Amino acid sequence: MKTVVIGFLGTQLDARGKGEERKKHWRPTVGIAHQAALGVDRIELLCDRRRSSRLLAQVQADIAEIAPTIELVVHDMYFRDPWDFEEVYAKLHDFVRAYPFRTQEEDYLVHLTTGTHVAQICWFLLTESRYLPARILQTSPPRDGEGPGGSCTVIDLDLSRYDRLAERFAREKEDAVSHLKAGIATRNAAFNAMIDEMEQVAIGSREPLLLIGPTGAGKSHLARRLYELKRQRHQFRGDFVEVNCATLRGDTAMSTLFGHAKGAFTGAASAREGLLKRADGGQLFLDEIGELGLDEQAMLLKALEEKTFLPMGADRDVRSEFQLIAGTNRDLRVDVARGRFREDLFARLNVWTFHLPGLARRREDIEPNVDYELERFAEREGRLVRFNREAKAHYLGFALSAAAPWHGNFRDLYASVRRMAALAASGRITTATVEREIQRLRMAWERPSGEATTGEGTSAVLPVALLATLDDFDRVQLEHVVEVCRECGSLAEAGRRLFARSRERRSTPNDTDRLRKYLARFGLDWGAVTAL
Repeated sequence: MKTVVIGFLGTQLDARGKGEERKKHWRPTVGIAHQAALGVDRIELLCDRRRSSRLLAQVQADIAEIAPTIELVVHDMYFRDPWDFEEVYAKLHDFVRAYPFRTQEEDYLVHLTTGTHVAQICWFLLTESRYLPARILQTSPPRDGEGPGGSCTVIDLDLSRYDRLAERFAREKEDAVSHLKAGIATRNAAFNAMIDEMEQVAIGSREPLLLIGPTGAGKSHLARRLYELKRQRHQFRGDFVEVNCATLRGDTAMSTLFGHAKGAFTGAASAREGLLKRADGGQLFLDEIGELGLDEQAMLLKALEEKTFLPMGADRDVRSEFQLIAGTNRDLRVDVARGRFREDLFARLNVWTFHLPGLARRREDIEPNVDYELERFAEREGRLVRFNREAKAHYLGFALSAAAPWHGNFRDLYASVRRMAALAASGRITTATVEREIQRLRMAWERPSGEATTGEGTSAVLPVALLATLDDFDRVQLEHVVEVCRECGSLAEAGRRLFARSRERRSTPNDTDRLRKYLARFGLDWGAVTAL
């Protein structure tokens, strides 16, 4: 097979020296002719003839003198800006697509030593993607004892060591996903798919993220993990700043978030830097963002869109660039419809929205989270605690059953594990300890005496005016439907569970459509019900 080298005429390195003096200098393109071991048959040389005609003539003459058997083919290529990546890549891509490669007859090497750094990167990308069926040729100036042609190295991007690099990148991605899950080997397929997507979004976007899920589902924990992941990738230089918006009221809310000038209000003895400024260059997590007042929402929208805001009592805007993560356990669409949340702010937050399911909808993840919390207990207390086999089976049997509603989600679970670990004096959690803990949980989840047994789920998702029109029968039935929906991973699964008996009597059951129509009677849909 013939050996063909493709490369640029080096307007700097190939132009070294004048007259006969040039032959004493190492010139990359001419040096190829000195590499007898390569056995080069042809050089495809790219250059701008108008600007480099004299240099081209010299290089042609020198190659012909050193290796007269090498054929030199010149391709005229002009760049308005050789440092413009888009222009350089486009023209090289067009050249490669039009070139008549004969891979059965010729072996191709792309010379990476000449050309701008942009051109070298483009050569690499075209070769790595196999648009250019070649290996990389890297030439180097001579060292002591080497001839005037210097040395050369041929790099095959298909070598196994390149594959190992690709495997390393894959492992880094797996590590990033594991970091977001705190190293817990979660088993819920929908949750794992969501975390995979969240990892890609975290690395590739600075747009706001909206985390929707019930209290205790892990929104705050996940927000901090996202910050740590981006900080590791040097995408943040600032801090992680967190606040629960439910704790902010009146002037305190404005001052806490946006800061204030000295004398802005009674008691403002000095200026204060707000949380938005503290988050400059980092990440701001606003938990329970639905609790913000409309004035604060307007200010926040301006800060997101313009990167500036006006502290209370100040006469000059403050600049702050941060990534916002917002958390809520409410359906903000309902709040928008009722005028409690700004539609324009919701649209700005709704770029990336992730629904975190409650623990009752991730029961397969209970066991790995129990193990995780025991490991954390050991780190904090310096004492290793484990379950007896029967005790663990008993606890998981209860935890995975419908008898455990897990109203507090992971907060309930972790508190439960910590209590059992603290009572395991011998380092073993026994069946008796588990039984006492189950009773403790049952009591914690019982409704107070005299409290209505219905309406908790419905009142959170239905307009007040509609609640007033429901009969007790409808309230009880709808409450049960809402609870089942929130425990299931999909509309189809909830439908199968709710209509398990009647579906046996129908030849063509469509539980999904049946449940969708039932919810629609009350102005609900799957997203509104499961977002809580």
